[in-house]
Order: sequence, then structure tokens, then C-alpha cells
Amino acid sequence: MSKPKLSLQEQLLKSGLASSAQAKKAQADKRKQTKMQTKNNVTVVDEAKELALKAQAEKAERDRELNQQRRQQEAHKELAAQVKQLVEQNRQRQDPDGVAYRFTDNNKVKTLYISETLRNHISKGRAAVVKFERAYEIVNADTAQKIRERLPDCVIVYFPAEAEAAKPAEDDPYAAFAVPDDLLW
Repeated sequence: MSKPKLSLQEQLLKSGLASSAQAKKAQADKRKQTKMQTKNNVTVVDEAKELALKAQAEKAERDRELNQQRRQQEAHKELAAQVKQLVEQNRQRQDPDGVAYRFTDNNKVKTLYISETLRNHISKGRAAVVKFERAYEIVNADTAQKIRERLPDCVIVYFPAEAEAAKPAEDDPYAAFAVPDDLLW
């Protein structure tokens, strides 16, 4: 035969953690509370239940925020992988014996050695300099545009062809002076 299950109150009394006076007082309080609820049709606020619900809601909100951050990190990793693939598949060969092409990145002057034709392509907007994983690579304009859509901070030097076609303002005092695009510095 199985033992009869004891209530929590009986278990506490049996183990000596509570006295019979405390048990009687707890029963009386519970009876008064239920009587008041039924008589006055008033709901007694259970603070422990409210605190538990509040803690559960806070935990759910925290979990939601963590999941959102995790999704953002995963999306960023996915974009970075796409950019890495674009750069690896479309990078132009640099020429260590070529001309020095200088550009700025975070207010620091950087130098790449490239061929003269590649330098002209960059200045005309047909190629761009991108930075990925602490390395600078040169890619064609279409690839630079795709990279800019995914991670705009990776594109360091890019002169879109639309900028060349833009007309100068009518009141521009320097419109008569052409700026050379082959200026070396």
C-alpha cells in the first residue's frame, strides 16, 4: 500500500518547522480571506502572484531583446560573409611596381600600389577601394555598389559615375576652372 500524501501544513508540523498554533492561524486567515471574497465579492490581491507575473513579463521582454540582438548579429555576420565573397571574387590585382595611389581612411593616409589604368578607373568611378578584414582591395564599380548596399562602411574610395555627370551650379564662381583628375599627391 502506498502512503497517504500529507499536505504541506502536515509535513511542516511533522518535521517541527511549524507549530500547531501557526497552522491554526494560517487556516483561520485563509478562511477569513475566502469568506470576505465571497461575501463582498472583492478580489484579494495576491502580491506574490503579481510579483511572479511581473517578473515573468520582464523576463519575456529581456528574452525578446536578446533574441533581437542575436538576430541582428546573425544578419550582420551574413552580410559580412556576402561582402567577403564579393571582394574575393571581384578584387583587382595590385601591382607592387605600379604607381602609388593614396587615400584617406579614418583621417589616416593609406597607400596602395596599382597600375596606371586601375588608378584611372578609380578616379573615373569605374573601380573603388574597399576595406575588409583590415585589408584594402580594389573592386569594380558594380561590386562596390553591391558592397555599399550591404555594408556601407567597407567602401572607402568610390566616385560614382553620376557625380561626373552632375552639372555644376549656375552661380559657381569656379565653374570656368577645371580640376585635374590626374593630380598626384
